[in-house]
Amino acid sequence: MADIKAVDVQKLRKATGAGMMDCKKALQEAEGDFDKAVDLIRKKGKAIANKRADREASEGTVQAKVEGNYGAIISLNCETDFVAKNEDYEKFAVSILDLAIAEKPADLEALKALPLEGKTLAEVVTEKSGTIGEKLELAYFDFIKAEKVQAYNHIGNNLATLVGFNKAHVEEQVAKDVAMQIAAMAPVAVDESGVPAEVIAKEKEIGREKALQEGKPEKIVDRIAEGMVKKFLKESTLLNQDFTKDSKKTVGQYIKEADKDLQVTGFKRFSVK
Repeated sequence: MADIKAVDVQKLRKATGAGMMDCKKALQEAEGDFDKAVDLIRKKGKAIANKRADREASEGTVQAKVEGNYGAIISLNCETDFVAKNEDYEKFAVSILDLAIAEKPADLEALKALPLEGKTLAEVVTEKSGTIGEKLELAYFDFIKAEKVQAYNHIGNNLATLVGFNKAHVEEQVAKDVAMQIAAMAPVAVDESGVPAEVIAKEKEIGREKALQEGKPEKIVDRIAEGMVKKFLKESTLLNQDFTKDSKKTVGQYIKEADKDLQVTGFKRFSVK
């Protein structure tokens, strides 16, 4: 058996991020061949990732960032809160976000295919699963392009939002307030026009069924259902929601008070909780 030196174990650990004992065993199995040991560690990472494929990656970190008129948001998921709060894990998530900002991929699959550390991002995530010992999953990526994009990262990094505006110069507090509103109230669309017809139809159907179950007369059931749809649109569309800082006005009214020509062009919201 090859004589494995502590300095070689440290070198392999630095190169792969694997534990000390895993590195020592890999070097022993590789008979001291460093490159072969790296391959063994990587293969082990893939094996662990496959073994844990059925586990639920329900914890993690969500990060959003803006550069110029482009904002991106990603979610790197794991199995436990312990890993999610690890500093190196957070740094890895930030490196993924930086890659997304730099390369501006079209979608999640395109992001996973981007090169990182001489491999694809998807391969790096798989290898990290091995070194960390938990299933990791790059679960979400989306972006916004607009004249002004504002990001909000919630304390604990389990929730983040992006919001776009039609004007480059937006009062900083207004942009932050709208981004935080999205985080707190989880709207489904900017306004009524952004709600799919099938969603409205489903809400109307639910309203009808509820009214009938409550014994309401058939002749007023549709009217009751329409009222429930209006309530849903009020509560679930950003501009019609009550502003969290002042419930006497809607978010739309708050924005117009700041700038009558200001419009929200879109938003993104993601949470692991």
